[in-house]
Amino acid sequence: MAYSVEKSDEQWRAELAPEQYQVLRQAGTERAWTGELLDESRAGLYTCAACGAELFQSGTKFDSHCGWPSFYESVRPEAVELLEDTSHGMSRTEVRCANCGSHLGHVFPDGFGTPTGDRYCMNSLSLQFTPEADA
Repeated sequence: MAYSVEKSDEQWRAELAPEQYQVLRQAGTERAWTGELLDESRAGLYTCAACGAELFQSGTKFDSHCGWPSFYESVRPEAVELLEDTSHGMSRTEVRCANCGSHLGHVFPDGFGTPTGDRYCMNSLSLQFTPEADA
């Protein structure tokens, strides 16, 4: 897929912190319960930490007790790209930023009690949060 934001690996390495590069560009995962956005509860907007694209509204965030920030839907269906992921001996659906192709996390059909039934399990390192008052 051609992305609106395309950069060389060297450019991504220069622009992102090492931990962010590992998650966003190498499809890594931060340790559960360590992300700074896990307990964020203010109203606002979550954007891609790599390119700034709008991804999730705070009103769709919920506590799934999984150790990572969880949302039941993206800000727009076309804001994220969903890909089959069979790594680590599992079958999952990877979530990438549709604007730059950065890895955000995975989506699971176990968001029980949410309007969509989905749980977008995202890495805090892949997101930036802007409180509503600052937007």
